[in-house]
Amino acid sequence: MSENYRYLRKHSEALVKDVGLQKACELTGRSKATLGRYYSDAEEHADRFMPIDAVAALESEASYPHVTSALAEVNGNHLSKSDYAGRNSESVNSDVVALAQRFAQLMSEYNISIEDGVITANEAKRMLTETLALQKVLVEMKLHLEEESTG
Repeated sequence: MSENYRYLRKHSEALVKDVGLQKACELTGRSKATLGRYYSDAEEHADRFMPIDAVAALESEASYPHVTSALAEVNGNHLSKSDYAGRNSESVNSDVVALAQRFAQLMSEYNISIEDGVITANEAKRMLTETLALQKVLVEMKLHLEEESTG
């Protein structure tokens, strides 16, 4: 499985977890097992990806367009929709505060992870979660800065 496919699977998983597994089942009309297959690393599920209708349904309820963003990144593009509906903060100042908090949390996870000189799979997952949260804040900040530069 290519690195891009793994990347898309991780973001599919993040999308489901963002919405919540039970709600994701309701929104997509798919079972927990089916949703799990869309982001499973198991070889027997390597050819399964989340259908676009399911992505759209989940991203309409998610706090961030995980899969859409990942698809853009894989293809060398970026999202730049200034009226993104999932925005939580209201100004660049609040974005800076959130950025500092998320970065501190990531560094805390990193510090804990390297204490024994080995980063385990679970520690890597926790750091990935913090990295994704940090990415969300950066996107918010970018959108606010774009608004201020055109407004």
